[in-house]
Amino acid sequence: MVDSLRVLTLLTATLATGLMAGLYFAFSCAVMPGLARTDDRTFVAAMQWINVRILNGWFALAFGGAFVLTAVALVLHLPAGGRAVLPWVVVALVLYVGTLLVTLRVNVPLNDALVSAGDPSAMADIGSVREGFERRWVRWNAVRAVLAAGALVALAVGLSGS
Repeated sequence: MVDSLRVLTLLTATLATGLMAGLYFAFSCAVMPGLARTDDRTFVAAMQWINVRILNGWFALAFGGAFVLTAVALVLHLPAGGRAVLPWVVVALVLYVGTLLVTLRVNVPLNDALVSAGDPSAMADIGSVREGFERRWVRWNAVRAVLAAGALVALAVGLSGS
């Protein structure tokens, strides 16, 4: 029973982490490069709406679930029977916590500032609003993508050894 719970928790942690790694990757290789080719108003308006609409239950389930499930997997693997997997789960948790820190300290404040800037059609200097957001957001999103991918790999390796 405990072994099945360990594997199930590790599997769902891997799934949630994979979803988050995929989201960050999609932004890095498709969404942001696509928006980079648009004019300032289109870019700011699109990012404002994305930043509002991403706050939904599905996103929360993956974003928070990756952390919670990985932490639970760590606790479940602490007993002697789960020790072979434990280092991989620890690495995954540390890497995923890195994504949370980047998100909460960089990307969310940038998102909030962009939304607070107001209606793009009424912005006097929309170019500076975009400039203050885009480069830094893209750079730190790439960091999140790498960290989440690393966490995914660590969980997958752990899962293969469970």
